[in-house]
Amino acid sequence: MNDAYVAFEHVQKSYDGVTLVVKDLNLSIAKGEFVTMLGPSGSGKTTCLMMLAGFETATHGRILLDGQNINMVPPHHRGIGMVFQNYALFPHMTVGENLGFPLEVRGMGKSEREKKVKSALDMVQMGAFLQRRPAQLSGGQQQRIALARALVFDPKLVLMDEPLGALDKQLREHMQFEIKHLHESLGITVVYVTHDQGEALTMSDRIAVFNDGRIQQLASPSDLYERPDNSFVAQFIGENNKLPGTIEELSGDKALVKLANGELIDATPVNVREKGQQTLVSIRPERVEFKPEMMPPGAHTISADVLEVIYMGDILRARLRVAGSDDFVMKMRNTLGQTKLTPGQKIKVGWHPQDARALDP
Repeated sequence: MNDAYVAFEHVQKSYDGVTLVVKDLNLSIAKGEFVTMLGPSGSGKTTCLMMLAGFETATHGRILLDGQNINMVPPHHRGIGMVFQNYALFPHMTVGENLGFPLEVRGMGKSEREKKVKSALDMVQMGAFLQRRPAQLSGGQQQRIALARALVFDPKLVLMDEPLGALDKQLREHMQFEIKHLHESLGITVVYVTHDQGEALTMSDRIAVFNDGRIQQLASPSDLYERPDNSFVAQFIGENNKLPGTIEELSGDKALVKLANGELIDATPVNVREKGQQTLVSIRPERVEFKPEMMPPGAHTISADVLEVIYMGDILRARLRVAGSDDFVMKMRNTLGQTKLTPGQKIKVGWHPQDARALDP
């Protein structure tokens, strides 16, 4: 943990002295890294962010910033930039005064302040809004100002708590790329909290998936998506088909699984230990193919009934009955000459055995 810029060491948090909201958290974040804490409501991710910011105190363990224990350091002495979902701008101040405030608190002179404010506003393309008040700005503009205010005093660490939650889909996606580009160009360390997995996958260097006060998996976006460690992560990140079954054979990195309808399929074993164990086989919808010429070499094929086909613009989403399960999904790109599927049709679907993962049930 020595080279970590931010480190949580055996951190626990309880509000009532009995229930642990955060359980023995160990996490190290490198300088310049963009790490997202992702998880459902109540999983402990926001509590971790608030302990790092100094608004909550750890019940047990240490939080280090650049090698220094900051457990007892008040928030305003930590030198951390914060961006919240509700912007937290002062309504009675202009944009320029909102940005100047953290600099004034730090005792910076007027001309230096003005220079910093101008530079921070230019960074988020809001230079023309210096004299406006927050009420005269749209939600997206207010969020940019909140972002500029977090960056104005050149913090080395910026914490963001669901900062794009109040924006509409298109603006949210646009802001994701803007924040990512700012992170790359400024070289700052960002710790980001969200429950939106698409947002986490788009922006992060690494993602910590939280559930029940613990990190379930900490990995790069592609590793989380392609190689989930357990069925919680597999279900939480992206869409997933799950077929219940029993382990028939197990050897090294291969498992033979007997599905509910008696059919046998090959899968990669993850978190399964022995023959006879119950399992959930997970397969991503976009890895399922129904055209023989598109099947990967060594593909496993299985019979399927088409239940419904939904047109979603760029993709077609077919819901199938496979091995007794009625919610097996196949996603197909909407390309010219795409074979039409109709409800009631019987087809064969296939996937590469590597794309089937036998997880804990």
